[in-house]
Amino acid sequence: MKKYGLIGFPLGHSFSEKYFTEKFEKGNLKNYQYSLFPLENIQDFPKLLASDRDLYGINVTIPHKIEVLQFLDEVDSAAKEIGAVNCIKILHGDTVKSLFSGELCTLNPKKYKLVGYNTDAYGFEKSIEPFLKSHHKKALILGNGGAARAIKYVLKQRKIAFKFVSRNPDKDMFSYADLNESVLSEYQIIINTSPVGTYPNADNFPDIPYQFLTDKHLLYDLVYNPEETIFLRKGREQGASIKNGYQMLELQAEKSWEIWQS
Repeated sequence: MKKYGLIGFPLGHSFSEKYFTEKFEKGNLKNYQYSLFPLENIQDFPKLLASDRDLYGINVTIPHKIEVLQFLDEVDSAAKEIGAVNCIKILHGDTVKSLFSGELCTLNPKKYKLVGYNTDAYGFEKSIEPFLKSHHKKALILGNGGAARAIKYVLKQRKIAFKFVSRNPDKDMFSYADLNESVLSEYQIIINTSPVGTYPNADNFPDIPYQFLTDKHLLYDLVYNPEETIFLRKGREQGASIKNGYQMLELQAEKSWEIWQS
């Protein structure tokens, strides 16, 4: 049996478990299993690995995408630059070849090697790409957690200027109170990377001045449940283009699977 799973906390409504379980069933992959591992404390991660030698891949979600780095043996270049990991490949055996150096690596007594990747960046870039127009030069990123780091990486790669918006801003960030008509006319991509508006708290939404949105704006919400958050609905009502995070999740899941099977 080859086992895979998701760590994070809480894990109430998981896209990944449903997605991979259906994938295994449709592909008649009877010896594959995907499970949820709700870890409140990331320090319990080694215990999880030690408890099941059949684990070959782990996805990572809130709040552990950054803290999990301390347990990894290697991190690919993109994930290292992003500073957050959401996909871990587990290599078993006494001796394995390094994925990045090509050298043989003798494992320590734990008998496995952990290699970290970030597939959030891939999923975000591929899903937002069709919506980007020539006037989309600057972006606001709502929230500054692990997912926001992947968004920042993609925007830098595409040479789109950006600013973070936070309730407790650092000197180079906007506060929500800073957002006005002038700011929104300059920043025409707005990306919600926070969990605000996620079911069951679907009545919540980021506190931005929606009345200043226009048909030149693009609103992207990493939240996918509900399908149209209030953040997206308010944008649509102002004529903005909108996109939720469901396709991003599908793309990052398939990228994770590709990594695990390589």
